[in-house]
Amino acid sequence: MQETDRATVIVLDGVGIGALPDAAEYGDEGSDSVGNTSRAVGGLDLPNMGRLGLGNLTEVDGVPPQRDTLGAYGRMAEASKGKDSTVGHWELMGVISSRPLPTYPGGFPQDLIEEYERRIGRKTLGNKAISGIVVIEELGEEHMRTGSPIVYTSADSVFQVAGHEEVIPLGELYHICRIAREMLTGEHNVGRVIARPFVGHPGSFTRTGNRKDFSLPPPEPTLLDRLLAAGQEVIGVGKIDDLFAKQGLTICHHTVENVVGAEKVIELLGGESRGLIFANLIEFDMLYGHRNNAQGYARALEIFDSQLPRIMEAMKSRDVLFIVADHGNDPTTPSTDHSREYVPLLVYGPRVKAGVDLGTRGTFADLGATIAEVLGVDPLPNGTSFAGSILV
Repeated sequence: MQETDRATVIVLDGVGIGALPDAAEYGDEGSDSVGNTSRAVGGLDLPNMGRLGLGNLTEVDGVPPQRDTLGAYGRMAEASKGKDSTVGHWELMGVISSRPLPTYPGGFPQDLIEEYERRIGRKTLGNKAISGIVVIEELGEEHMRTGSPIVYTSADSVFQVAGHEEVIPLGELYHICRIAREMLTGEHNVGRVIARPFVGHPGSFTRTGNRKDFSLPPPEPTLLDRLLAAGQEVIGVGKIDDLFAKQGLTICHHTVENVVGAEKVIELLGGESRGLIFANLIEFDMLYGHRNNAQGYARALEIFDSQLPRIMEAMKSRDVLFIVADHGNDPTTPSTDHSREYVPLLVYGPRVKAGVDLGTRGTFADLGATIAEVLGVDPLPNGTSFAGSILV
């Protein structure tokens, strides 16, 4: 087996394919983001992912199983504790987390909030788990009157601080978020502190594009660090920079919309980079899973599927493409939280064998171990490479 020049990983954020054996411990028994969505909307039109083997991984209305797939297919179980995007991405790149990142469904402890207020010199509002759009509608007017930042969280491991740009200027908002990041260590080491600026007036507030994430760095070196140390390029697309605290990246093209992210991947595949292209497409999770919008989730899957032929056509002779996910986010269940699910593993490339069933992988870290082998860097501590099974 020869090494390849470049690997591309596309993470379909929140696109799970069935509940893990321990899903009931997380309140996620019966979750199947893709399968349940397909039944809720009367079938999915995903011919390209179907040819890669998606229909072999869970029962998907409209996507029948394929005996002769274009490449290799399988599913991966999460070995880390939790179901957070940060932890899921770290595991894909070789780091298994023995403890879930903390979440705060009842809001943050009062002593922590009081210490935060002391450090920033301001009182705060909110301190609850709530939608960001709802919380600024609810507390935006009081915030404008008092100048108190709005602190809130969600089902994810996040500490979010919202402020009107005319009340708390961006520089000040970012500053008080950095203070939160410095505070939130040990038992309160949340995955991300997020600045959430907004504008407008009561009854018509809107969040701006000036969001900024202050992320927890991975607890140990990832595949990204190893590739960078070996002189290879590591190019992020989407929110990869946020998930890895900008660590281990040559550059990151920060995108939000799935279509824009996929187009950036196509553009990068047309270039001469070597190493890893690592993309996260967030809209499945952010816009649809968290809002229980099965129709939007289905539409986003179909739009990505329509872009797949151009992604595949842009690949060069020694490219390998991996399509995976970081957790589930089933839009058909009562929960608006992430769901503890298997994730798809679809592999394609000019040198990838067709029709290979990779079975069920015991950890997402098998992906990182495989990429380490195909790109010719030292093995990672976690994960088992399946490179020998897929490459000619």
